[in-house]
Amino acid sequence: MTERVVVMGAAGRDFHDYFVELRDDPEREVVAFTRAPGQNLGETAAEGFADFPAELTPEGTGSIPIVPEADLAATVTERDADLVLFAYSDVAHEDVMHAASRALAAGADFGILGPDTIQLDVDVPVVAVNAVRTGCGKSALSQAFADELDSRGRDVAVVREPMPYGDLTAKRVERFATEADLDGLTVEEREEYEDHVAAGHVVYAGVDYRAVFDRASEEADAIVWDGGNNEFAFAVPDYHVVLVDALRPDHGERYHPGEANLRRADAVLVTKENAASDEAVETASDVAARLAPADAPIHHSDSVVHADDPERIADRDALVVEDGPTLTHGGASHGAGYVAAADGGAASLVDPEPYAVGEIADVLDEYDHLDRVLPAMGYSDDQLADLAATIDAADPDVVVAGTPVDLDDLVDVDAPVVRAHYDLELRDATPSDLLDAGLDR
Repeated sequence: MTERVVVMGAAGRDFHDYFVELRDDPEREVVAFTRAPGQNLGETAAEGFADFPAELTPEGTGSIPIVPEADLAATVTERDADLVLFAYSDVAHEDVMHAASRALAAGADFGILGPDTIQLDVDVPVVAVNAVRTGCGKSALSQAFADELDSRGRDVAVVREPMPYGDLTAKRVERFATEADLDGLTVEEREEYEDHVAAGHVVYAGVDYRAVFDRASEEADAIVWDGGNNEFAFAVPDYHVVLVDALRPDHGERYHPGEANLRRADAVLVTKENAASDEAVETASDVAARLAPADAPIHHSDSVVHADDPERIADRDALVVEDGPTLTHGGASHGAGYVAAADGGAASLVDPEPYAVGEIADVLDEYDHLDRVLPAMGYSDDQLADLAATIDAADPDVVVAGTPVDLDDLVDVDAPVVRAHYDLELRDATPSDLLDAGLDR
């Protein structure tokens, strides 16, 4: 009998699991995907998410419905599902088991496909950068590795974890090499791609990662996997570095699949030590030492924040806008923008909540751990409009933007925007040293 499968996802690992393991398996049929609440805010409003398109399924199969995760139990019953597969990232272990309990109570088995099942063999070397949570600093290290490989004469491609909002068929394979290639993307997509493109690196992403890696390996002779959230690498890594955030020191053993990443690391990098207490650094280092393989070295680093125009912050009322995913499902209380505003001598930090409108108000209501910071939400034109309206209603003297995208290019607001950046500075090695260690392995 054919096993009927529901895949719980968030427009990323779920589609990858489908293409790699489920799509062409004659003994299993995917009868529905679910979309995660809050994991990718705004995707419910994006075009193309009513169904997984028939163009991406085997001939004669037809489209596959994508339903809200809240409807999981009903979907299992209505679709007579035998198995629920969990396939998204940055989720507390307890929440994974709540999902499992819902599936089991509805009458289905529950499972998770592991990295040995879903990782693809690629013809060129792969350096993978992963983390135990989103917002640990992966992209900065990924960019440093890409820069270093480029300096050694390699043709480098960066492959990102997917976020294919909109037309999934058109986004089966995505390639970004110029600023113009980023036109029309959501804020979250630009946050992940823009810095790499600005540094001169070609970025690949999409829906079908077998096709993505095939295209990337045709163009490049080395690939850097810049893992989104804390997701598994989608290719078998030749060298695997995992980041642990000293500001969230115990999260390495509390989140899926971050703990699995840590247990499979070739090397570990503890980040943001300059912003954390000695006790937090010790806790993060202890978690890494306890969970990572015994032969995985543990390195240490700082995140050094700087603003483009710090003199425009001093003695001004500042509204801080931060990287959206880091604050929302990443659970962080602030980012580079908050640090830059404080270090720059802002007279005050404007509380955006009384001025929030539309979907931005909904986000602040849902994530009540946020205080005087505004996540840069922009999954749709409506969200961008609400973001701009919120900023203008707050009427700050200056906006300090810690998001990786150029906020000035995306929203038209009355206040001047000062960009804040962070540099990843290793204390006990260089990116070149880490790559050499990977070659030695």
